[in-house]
Amino acid sequence: MLVDSPPEQRAETAPAPPTRRAIRVLGLFASVVLLVLVALASIAIGAKSLPLGDVWHGLFHDTGTYADVVVDDRISRTVLGLLAGAALGLSGAVLQALTRNPLADPGLLGINAGASAAVVTAITYFGVTSLSGYVWFAFAGAAVVGALVWFLGGSRGATPVRLALAGTAISAALYGYLQAVMIMDDAALSKMRFWTVGSLASATGSTITQVAPFFAVGTVVSLLLARPLNAVAMGDDTARALGANLNRTRALAMLSATVLCGAATAACGPIVFVGLMVPHVVRSFTGPDLRWILPYATILSPVLLLGADVLGRLIARPAELQVGIVTAVIGGPVFIYLVRRRRTTQL
Repeated sequence: MLVDSPPEQRAETAPAPPTRRAIRVLGLFASVVLLVLVALASIAIGAKSLPLGDVWHGLFHDTGTYADVVVDDRISRTVLGLLAGAALGLSGAVLQALTRNPLADPGLLGINAGASAAVVTAITYFGVTSLSGYVWFAFAGAAVVGALVWFLGGSRGATPVRLALAGTAISAALYGYLQAVMIMDDAALSKMRFWTVGSLASATGSTITQVAPFFAVGTVVSLLLARPLNAVAMGDDTARALGANLNRTRALAMLSATVLCGAATAACGPIVFVGLMVPHVVRSFTGPDLRWILPYATILSPVLLLGADVLGRLIARPAELQVGIVTAVIGGPVFIYLVRRRRTTQL
């Protein structure tokens, strides 16, 4: 005869519910799996259709055939998409924490504008025509603007509001300069037209090699700032009480965001909304803890960027739609939704 156990015993023997940390870890693992699948799709799917057998052959056998060359190009494109996507998402999350504005993105501090203005200057006044030349000018422009925003924002006395205002003002001035130069110089306009859209199509091993060290340094610094930025997000007084060094944290956050976004913009052109959307969406299920937001943003941002790139190849075959256009089309409605949702929440 079966006898039911007492309620206390049943409670003790019942499996414990998964903790929030365990759920986050499982979600992080699922995100990695999703990233791998999207990366494989980026290699297998292109504007020009290739049988999967040819793709497989191109991955593991280099015989110089047309299919092998196409696969090699796709691999470079995928690797750059992984690096640039992670950089944009991570820099967006850092800037949102730095400015205490969940709708901030790398363009808020003028980094994209600085890179674009430097590239148009290089084309118009220095005759630079190669992507390898664009990379260094774009990165230098992003770095100069990042430093200028930090200085105008008050340097050691910088506050989120001052940084945002300085970035907005510099962006407006630089975009005015960029448009003026492009209107007066038809050659610059034709050369800049493709770069300013934002694309992974020009990815090469050389470009990846040049920007990879910046991605690595910026990623490490950003991830190490998770705890200090958590304190900064609570307000200056609370952060000081918790022992956070506000000036150092803000300076390193500006530096890491500038390095990451500058390198991504230099290699791919200005790609919008990735740095805005992904950290904001991640925050909705991880909470405000940057120790989880930053790793999730690093993994899921390339998912968005590569997914948009694959979509752009599919919908315009045999041509392709640049990834910057696809992310803008996706990001516009999402941004409106986020703004309306935030306003409704505040009301």
